[in-house]
Amino acid sequence: MTPKRAPPEDMTRRAKYFIQNYGHWTDHADIEECRARWLEHGIPEAQIDRVAAYQSVWGGLVLPPSPRYDGGPRTLSGDVPQGPTPDGYFEAGAQRTALPYLFMIGPGGEFGLHAGNWVPLHAGVEGWVEALALVDHARRNARATRTLAGDAVDGLELEGFEAVVEVAGLADTWWRGADSLVAVYRGEADVMDAPQCRTATIYSGLDEWGPRGLSS
Repeated sequence: MTPKRAPPEDMTRRAKYFIQNYGHWTDHADIEECRARWLEHGIPEAQIDRVAAYQSVWGGLVLPPSPRYDGGPRTLSGDVPQGPTPDGYFEAGAQRTALPYLFMIGPGGEFGLHAGNWVPLHAGVEGWVEALALVDHARRNARATRTLAGDAVDGLELEGFEAVVEVAGLADTWWRGADSLVAVYRGEADVMDAPQCRTATIYSGLDEWGPRGLSS
């Protein structure tokens, strides 16, 4: 059995609990075994170091699927860097299903979608994991769930809501209200130039325990 690893210390207690109780670790590739071959193909060592650092923290982690992007990566696992520059892209993990885009880590460590163009969803893979933990929390505690799509997303009223900073949202953002959560997903619409794919999910009716569970 592959031993569990501790989540990064700077993540919320909610995300750590989510990883420890709903994630599991599988065997993952040793980047050092690929280093010499990648160097021979002209991949800068600094780029290989980035993949190795990602792999040391996240490699082999399997988490419950996201409600969007057909579940997200099946397993978080770094792969061969794309392009000859030290600050390029590398795959964050293979898709669960056939999709027209890849899950990638960007030049600044962003987690996002790549399909000829680049759309970062979160400022880091930690934000993606924090968002998955929020989905789990909201699904378990909300009394009602409603989904909007397309132009209706732009009409969403978020006055009085606060951005959930731990998800480090870029194309995708989360918003916290007095007793509700709103998840806004724009990544797929942006990467495929398909505005009809914008969606927002509203989790409402969270009781007193629910909002407390949203704290870090």
